[in-house]
Amino acid sequence: MGKPYSVLVIDDHPLLRRGICQLVTSDSDFTLFGEAGSGLDALSAVSDNEPDIILLDLNMKGMTGLDTLNALRQEGVTSRIVILTVSDAKQDVIRLVRAGADGYLLKDTEPDLLLDMLKNAMLGHRVISNTVQEYLSELNSSVNEQEWIENLTPRELEILQHLAEGQSNRIVAEQLHISEGTVKVHVKNLLRKANAKSRTEMAVRYLNQQS
Repeated sequence: MGKPYSVLVIDDHPLLRRGICQLVTSDSDFTLFGEAGSGLDALSAVSDNEPDIILLDLNMKGMTGLDTLNALRQEGVTSRIVILTVSDAKQDVIRLVRAGADGYLLKDTEPDLLLDMLKNAMLGHRVISNTVQEYLSELNSSVNEQEWIENLTPRELEILQHLAEGQSNRIVAEQLHISEGTVKVHVKNLLRKANAKSRTEMAVRYLNQQS
């Protein structure tokens, strides 16, 4: 491959964080973008530049992994964000994937497999540990339709409402006084959260929920 993938490691346990950093840098396909011990530190780390991949712990003090994920997406961060956690609880898997995580990996994953899955994430695949893979079947359940909407940030919901009116990215940008590029980032995040194949599908599902 060409340029190595840059990785930001976010974990509030220093020893674990250092071990993950060492694992990442042991593979020539990766380079360490940085490390952060909290969600706030992570937001500061990506304020000027983005890594290719963010490895994010779930159960952190202060800002949780979910809080941090939402904050990063709200800031328009387009990095691939993969959750790395000890939690195999179904509600955590569903909540984080629906919130826009590109992967959900358990910390007992074999090191070589973890690195391979991160490479798959960079190829555009959603990477999920085998032991929690079965939970994804519930993502498309109509019973959970309202939940992905409730997980949207205020700005994402605002943009979704404009999309549901059939507005183009350019019109949405003009209406909200933001750049068209920013709208595109939000639309990408919306599609991920809705697990939708197109903006039309997403808009129809949103309108159905409002009726």
